[in-house]
Amino acid sequence: MTPEMVIDIGKEAGTILLYMAAPPLVTGLAIGVLVGMLQAATSVQEMTLTFIPKLLGVFTAILFAGHWMLATITDYTVGLYDRIPTLLG
Repeated sequence: MTPEMVIDIGKEAGTILLYMAAPPLVTGLAIGVLVGMLQAATSVQEMTLTFIPKLLGVFTAILFAGHWMLATITDYTVGLYDRIPTLLG
């Protein structure tokens, strides 16, 4: 196994990690911005007000994107296992 192979595997794993983290993080960010704008417009400055909408939004994002996320990580893992003979030889 050459250093280039290790770097390629790490780069691919990092890309998969970003793809997997994007749906819940972007959803939480969008909900946080919307609730923050609502709080600024109404002058309600309660820090705990954003918790429940973000929690529900992230749960919904995982619910809708979960199948894709599971398929992506499964394909990556199976592909990595399939490449083991070529990595060792």
